[in-house]
Amino acid sequence: MEMPRPDAGIMARKAQLVARLQDVLPGNAVIHDPRETRAYECDALTAYKCPPMLVVLPASTEEVSAVLRICHEEGVPVVPRGSGTSLAGGALPTADCVLLGVARMNRVLEVDYPNRIIRVQSGRTNLSVSDAVAEDGFFYAPDPSSQLACAIAGNIAMNSGGAHCLKYGVTTNNLMGVTLVLMDGEVVEIGGTHLDAGGLDLLGVICGSEGQLGVVTEATLRILPRPEGARPVLIGFDDNAVAGACVSDIIRAGVLPVAIEFMDRPCIEATEAFAHVGYPMCEALLIVEVEGSEQEIDHQLALITEIARRHDPVELRESRSASESEKIWLGRKSAFGAMGQINDYMCLDGTIPVSSLPEVLRRIGEMSRHYGLKVGNVFHAGDGNMHPLILFDANKPGDLEICEEFGAEILKLCVEMGGCLTGEHGIGVEKRELMRTQYGVDDLAAQMAVKDVFDPAWLLNPAKVFPLAESRRHRGSAEAAAQAHA
Repeated sequence: MEMPRPDAGIMARKAQLVARLQDVLPGNAVIHDPRETRAYECDALTAYKCPPMLVVLPASTEEVSAVLRICHEEGVPVVPRGSGTSLAGGALPTADCVLLGVARMNRVLEVDYPNRIIRVQSGRTNLSVSDAVAEDGFFYAPDPSSQLACAIAGNIAMNSGGAHCLKYGVTTNNLMGVTLVLMDGEVVEIGGTHLDAGGLDLLGVICGSEGQLGVVTEATLRILPRPEGARPVLIGFDDNAVAGACVSDIIRAGVLPVAIEFMDRPCIEATEAFAHVGYPMCEALLIVEVEGSEQEIDHQLALITEIARRHDPVELRESRSASESEKIWLGRKSAFGAMGQINDYMCLDGTIPVSSLPEVLRRIGEMSRHYGLKVGNVFHAGDGNMHPLILFDANKPGDLEICEEFGAEILKLCVEMGGCLTGEHGIGVEKRELMRTQYGVDDLAAQMAVKDVFDPAWLLNPAKVFPLAESRRHRGSAEAAAQAHA
């Protein structure tokens, strides 16, 4: 994965930069010892590593503003980092950058139950937002599998979703407003305390922008009353494509479960060995959950089981207790960790139309045989957000390259079927060069023009999202135009 060469001039000014940053931050908030900066050399895409020049850990919007102002004046790149759980290399540093981590910014700033909002610092973890309001019967809906660790900052950057996004939507559907610090240190407020604030939809531009436009330091989030009850059902099948067809039929019937999750045999076997939750050993497993009153739950599950029986399931098991429901979801939430005990893997997240699930699963199987690498499929089937896990041996020369080629073909297939490159992980460095698959030259130019407005010097999160050749060409044209205008 090509990355920009470090700027020797910036590296030579490291001591000067450290001194300036230590003037505006507490002593332990500036990390410059190479032995300590190595801890930040990658995020969850561990195939690529590069220790940053410096790491800063501010604790407030004011401190973030001071850091960015200094870096802007010094012409130093800045890589924002939430909890480092990005699976797309979204927080991969460059050797001449300041990595700005928001982990110390984890306070709840305001809770407003009448208006159903909570305002938090962006370093707060996803699950702890719900924990903060749980005793009062509320919750925050987006629930990525990494919700125990991932930060709201990263959720906003990648527009993350989770198992329950089928009913409640992804981050953008639950984000009301942000405090954003621009690269020159200016602090701006975008959105507010209600959905669809007046004026341009700048909040829609920020959510999913992958740290390209500014650093989010505070977020106003929508919280919801916890439903009266919820209950999942397990449905096992002897064929992946049949399971995909069942998902399509459930959606087509107009039933709206809160979640439909899919796991294939490799994931089922790994998860059962790891979590011992009692999953049936079959080729494909669906977890379908509905919520509401007991009457609503019974009615919805009756419709779902009727649809499932048309596809000859090998097992149909409805949860009958809270503990049983907890075990069912424990298995699903443990899937990624369980697979990691078996092999190194690369986790993708292309999206497809739900009706295309059977065809896509069939073709992924064909690709698996062609490339000689196994695949475990576990994903949010209800909204077509796939998470193929390609198993490879990181210690075997050439295996990573084969895995990347295989992954690229899966993502191209998603676009071919009418989907897109990412559902919630983002583009980062992983899919950067694949952006040409989904977007034309004019589309990419329009996106890069937006970055020009927010970050004219292109110092924020370098080498992410945009193909390097296109971004270099765009930057060259912009600089030539500026010189001609001068």
